[in-house]
Amino acid sequence: MSDAKPLDFHTLPLKPASYAASLGSTAVIAPHPDDESLGCGGLLALLARAGLPVWCVLVSDGTMSHPNSRKFPAPQRQAIREQELRAALAELGVGPQMLLPLGLPDGAVPTPDTPAGAAAVQRLTAFFRRTRPATVLVPWRRDPHPDHRSTSLLVRTALDELAQPPRLIEYLVWAWERATPADLPQSGEATGWRLDIESVLTQKTQAIAEHRSQLAPGVFNDDPTGFLLAESMLAHFRQPYEAYVEAAG
Repeated sequence: MSDAKPLDFHTLPLKPASYAASLGSTAVIAPHPDDESLGCGGLLALLARAGLPVWCVLVSDGTMSHPNSRKFPAPQRQAIREQELRAALAELGVGPQMLLPLGLPDGAVPTPDTPAGAAAVQRLTAFFRRTRPATVLVPWRRDPHPDHRSTSLLVRTALDELAQPPRLIEYLVWAWERATPADLPQSGEATGWRLDIESVLTQKTQAIAEHRSQLAPGVFNDDPTGFLLAESMLAHFRQPYEAYVEAAG
């Protein structure tokens, strides 16, 4: 792969909105509440509009965006962020019964080679065997956030346990803004495509807006060092398309 080049997310082939239905029943794996809406909210809305089952697995407890809040202790932060996720999924047409929270520690999602990670793999494997999705969506394996990378490892390890694994499609969150050249998918190791989501862009925007604690002015207002999504980051998710990657081989 000496002549491989990073994929340019902005120039990947554009597939029409109708392509979404070809993915069939789909499970999105979100490391944190908001990744599902940012990375693939348009696709989820199109799948729901087509009447296809859509599940969401929330990997972490989401508590570490504002770790120094005293007004909102960790259990309350977790509850608020999960409720925001449920509201966002509702905007996208996904019912509350389709959500599975794993409750792993935000900022320290384990890898499969740890006891906690192995237990998470078992839960994911059981989930996939029960729901039998045709497609699984997970963050790009080198998306520049440790929880995203660990989530990818957990999911791929679980899929290896299946006799007939579903199609694996990887979505982008932090790769839009923080990726180094080595983080990006390279031609030869992966192919990519964009999906036209203009018809559901309003739904996606509304879903992102439901994650109020991650948007200025925020909800957890007693932690000035807490995390909020920057406008420069949000701009990537206001485009009328989403980009997806599939590993070669």
